[in-house]
Amino acid sequence: MTKITIKETQNPTILKFEFPDFITQNENYEFKNIDETKNAPLAQQLFYLPFVKTVYISGNFIAIERFSIVEWDDVKEAVAEQIEKFVNDGGTILTVDENRSKKQPITVYGETTPNPAALKFVVSRMLTKTPIEYKNIDQTSSSPLAQELFKFPYVKEVFIDENYVSVTKYEINDWQEITLELRTFIKQFIENGGTVIDESLLDIALKDEKIKDQNFDNLDETSQKIINILEEYVKPAVAADGGNIVFDSYDDQTDTVKVMMQGACNGCPSSTFTLKSGIENMLKSMLNNDNIKVEAV
Repeated sequence: MTKITIKETQNPTILKFEFPDFITQNENYEFKNIDETKNAPLAQQLFYLPFVKTVYISGNFIAIERFSIVEWDDVKEAVAEQIEKFVNDGGTILTVDENRSKKQPITVYGETTPNPAALKFVVSRMLTKTPIEYKNIDQTSSSPLAQELFKFPYVKEVFIDENYVSVTKYEINDWQEITLELRTFIKQFIENGGTVIDESLLDIALKDEKIKDQNFDNLDETSQKIINILEEYVKPAVAADGGNIVFDSYDDQTDTVKVMMQGACNGCPSSTFTLKSGIENMLKSMLNNDNIKVEAV
């Protein structure tokens, strides 16, 4: 007979119901509503309780977040008894999810960048074809991974491109204190089927690409040359450092090129040097114009 142990957590709205044995191996599940529980019969049953807000299943426990309509002291014993009865009557906690059972292990490693506040986490699979930058958690509706990363108090910005995630931190922690935690979290999040970039974003990206193509055709010849130079010669180099560069505008009256720096390049102490000594000199040479100036916006 399975006996459930009730454990409090640091969050007063969340209570853990522990099993004597593991109920899932190296996987974490989170269910926000009953519609998500087709592969979790026990979680499905728990959602029939009107005060259940979220159900988490991990390791040897089920954690439940409650709505404020009740206090845990009033209902926790009844919930524990319901879980025990479900399991002792032969109920299945989790059914096999074919997508999860086919998951492929991945590797994630940290790579330093020229920006001491940013670290690049390289993943052994493609994440996105469209570079995306998030300045805060309010912008992360399109990226569940970025949304979760912002819950770490030291994460300042997140940039995702191709096969890497670039994280910029606040100064409250050194990288040696947090790199392992972030690397492990990103690895487990992706291996457990977590969404890095939401599908709907790809539709937006495709629309953006069409708009970009139309805009490109409407630009003057010099602006088109600048974009082609940035795409071919500059972007691969800054991507290697966990960043990105985007053309903003060209003013033919002042010969000023404005660009946006993203990811590790944004706020990097050496980015000014890169702009002036690297990109600016390259454009002067390739456009045959010594008056070209490059500025970051």
